[in-house]
Amino acid sequence: MTLVVAGASLAGLRAVESARRTGYRGRIVLVGAEEHLPYDRPPLSKALLDPDGPRAAEPFHAEGVLRDELGVELMLGAPAENLDTAAREVVVAGKAVPYRALVIATGATARRLPGARTLRTAEDAVAVRAALDAGARTVVIGAGFIGSEVASAARKRGLPVTIVEAAPVPLARAVGEVAGAALAGLHRAAGTELRLATEVTGVGGDGVRLAGGEILPADLVVAGIGAVPATGWLEGSGLPLHERDRGVVCDATLAAGPPGVYAAGDVAHVPHPLFDGEPMRLEHWTNAAEQGAAAARHALDPAAARPAESVPYFWSDWYGHRIQFVGTPRADEVVAADGVTLYRRGDRVAGALTVDRPREIMKYRRRIAARAPWAEALAFAGAA
Repeated sequence: MTLVVAGASLAGLRAVESARRTGYRGRIVLVGAEEHLPYDRPPLSKALLDPDGPRAAEPFHAEGVLRDELGVELMLGAPAENLDTAAREVVVAGKAVPYRALVIATGATARRLPGARTLRTAEDAVAVRAALDAGARTVVIGAGFIGSEVASAARKRGLPVTIVEAAPVPLARAVGEVAGAALAGLHRAAGTELRLATEVTGVGGDGVRLAGGEILPADLVVAGIGAVPATGWLEGSGLPLHERDRGVVCDATLAAGPPGVYAAGDVAHVPHPLFDGEPMRLEHWTNAAEQGAAAARHALDPAAARPAESVPYFWSDWYGHRIQFVGTPRADEVVAADGVTLYRRGDRVAGALTVDRPREIMKYRRRIAARAPWAEALAFAGAA
């Protein structure tokens, strides 16, 4: 029996580790589009952009550990090209690789804007850091978490930086309008210029052009305008793909339909049992790690598969502040207390955001997992 893992980032690596940890001794093939060994992506917009941080992405494991200790066959530097579920084959660099179990963990690809850099790979991080180290006047397009971390890195160097955001409130989809408006204050307090409800019409040698004709001079332009699932290779495979973003549509156990095929991480739409079966596609480190491990277990032993119920969690670092979120921002009510924002669905707590309260966030996560009543979360936050 062969386990093929398509995608050599965090979810893919956790799938490999999980397979070996559960006692699987068969063949494992790990396919990766990048030539690098699997490495951690959050540091690309955090530690690697810090003027005092490391200058290169470090792999999770040395090649010898992957090949010798985990017994993995590495196929790096070439993406998966095609999937034939009837023949149970993945095509990589023109070669058919047979599988009995397949974990799809190909992640997401950054949306691009001509003339602007993105920050998705190790090479991207090196290029952005070099520009910041050279003192670049910076414009960030998109006030999401990655763009905000780029702005934070620029301000740590004392550089001028402007964030341009099309929405009137930053991060409204990720954390809701109440918390998004509060987080905008972190940018302003740090000296970042924030242009909200502003449309970019183009990027050129003279800078960033805005609707209305204004030009923002820039030496470095970074587009943080989201990402799309890397599933072009699955078109025509018969796998169910989401009508909007073409992510893989899974059931609650991460099964993607055809026998032996599971998906995990940024690429997967999964109904969440804790939130009334709401389908979620999450681009978070914790989600990728937990789903990658679960997908491998389920692919190898489908009879033992159980719904994935882990509470979503992510974090971001701006201007020396730690922002953490658990649960979902889609709520019936949002209440902001001192350093905490709580989200209610029905009579239960469904989400929590904290700023500079790292010891509290996992207590909220446990409450959400336990379906704790709203009143209990309010009392814990001191907001009752």
